[in-house]
Amino acid sequence: MKTSFQILLSCAFTLSAHAEYRTWTRIDGKTAELELTAVTESAGEKSGVFMMRSGHPVTLKASGLAEADAKLLSDWKPAASVAATTAGGPSVFDKSLDGNLVKLSGKSLKTCKDATKPTKYYLFYYTASWCGPCHKFTPSLVEFYNKNKDASFELILITSDSDEKSMEGYAAEMKMPWPQLKLSKVKSFDKEFKYPGGGIPNLVLTDLEGKLIKGSYEGENYVGPYVVMNHLGTLLKK
Repeated sequence: MKTSFQILLSCAFTLSAHAEYRTWTRIDGKTAELELTAVTESAGEKSGVFMMRSGHPVTLKASGLAEADAKLLSDWKPAASVAATTAGGPSVFDKSLDGNLVKLSGKSLKTCKDATKPTKYYLFYYTASWCGPCHKFTPSLVEFYNKNKDASFELILITSDSDEKSMEGYAAEMKMPWPQLKLSKVKSFDKEFKYPGGGIPNLVLTDLEGKLIKGSYEGENYVGPYVVMNHLGTLLKK
């Protein structure tokens, strides 16, 4: 009987290609499209921590990989954070966001190379592909963003989807112009930054220190995302 880890590993090596991942080959010839996120070493042997599109981690030892890929794992170094095209002030979100954003390119989510660090505000959009009210609201937010985007604010989408394929389809359908946090980083972001409300669509407007300026929830009362979007619009006119 296969263990849960073996089943997970088997699933990982039947995944279809994804623009952000690369193909890794095991010594038995099986391949998978996985993202290498970290390398560890124990008893003189290196192991790679890979991320599946579903957000689940898979660990593979160098000895279990084909020779060329074992060398790639051995030589791997974390990618440098993508520099922002607009230099804003430092924020409490930098550690969580730097190098961890993706953005729609064509119909695919790819590493975001043009993310801007805002000078005043972050607007976080909590949403998901399966959320009906989100589908109704998102076109208005896309219009607002395209019309008002400047150096003072950046919108970051925080997904409630469980897989990147759904994130990608939703972004493409709505022609989302903004960056979103990688699926693999959502749980840690939510754990570190707790803002009011558990339902979606939920907009949260903060300053660079993470202080809540306006949210879709006022206490337990849901006032909705339009209130937040319109409030930001008013601030941008000042």
